[in-house]
Amino acid sequence: MEKRTDKNSYTLLFAVGMVIVVGSILAYTASVLKPNIDANKRLEMQQNILYVMGINDNDEKSVAFISTDKAPEAFSKYIIKQLVIQDGKVTEDSTAYLIDVKKEKTLAKDASYSRRLPLFVGEKDGKTIYVAPIRGKGLWDAIWAYVAIDENMVIQGIFFDHKGETPGLGANINKRFFMDDFIGEDLMHNGVFKGVTVAKGNNDPLNKRKDDNKVDAIAGATITGDGVSAMLRSELKLYVPYFKKLKSD
Repeated sequence: MEKRTDKNSYTLLFAVGMVIVVGSILAYTASVLKPNIDANKRLEMQQNILYVMGINDNDEKSVAFISTDKAPEAFSKYIIKQLVIQDGKVTEDSTAYLIDVKKEKTLAKDASYSRRLPLFVGEKDGKTIYVAPIRGKGLWDAIWAYVAIDENMVIQGIFFDHKGETPGLGANINKRFFMDDFIGEDLMHNGVFKGVTVAKGNNDPLNKRKDDNKVDAIAGATITGDGVSAMLRSELKLYVPYFKKLKSD
């Protein structure tokens, strides 16, 4: 009897078989590559944390991270503690770098869930610096940052990045001319948390005023700038109780 391969049942079985085969290959590939992917994520986080602490290969204008071969040793040298803040409790946790900030924000939409906040404590030139990884929403997609602050919540360094902001406009949040303006900005104002606002018409192009909680906006990137402002306010405000307790101890 002649085989018929043009029946719907044959097509369906063939499609199911291909899905199973391809799915199995992808699952196997993902499991094999996972250690390398995790290692690369860890290195990237270490580079970002070190960058905002001023441990980088920048020249006057460029953004240049410490190399991946030097990052682990430098991270061990400069980072003295990894903390996790949850429900008002602070614990030391050497795996704090594994916390997925995006996932934690999603879980926190459930009021019964207490979000975990990673905080990295470093020392450089005799000064203690605290680094918080944060995440927000830009014009088109996710934006994120690493923010280095001192015990008074004054910004010591910052690095922004994005998934899909407009090239030449919102995408410029990861350029030095924008990021460096945040250095020295006080997140507090008269003891009250204010964050930093990316403001149009700030009329402070050299950003000499460090007590106004504002930096100049990027021309043509209003919504991305608003996203940066909202991210800094909503995310860093969560760390205020830790720093208030730190100062009172």
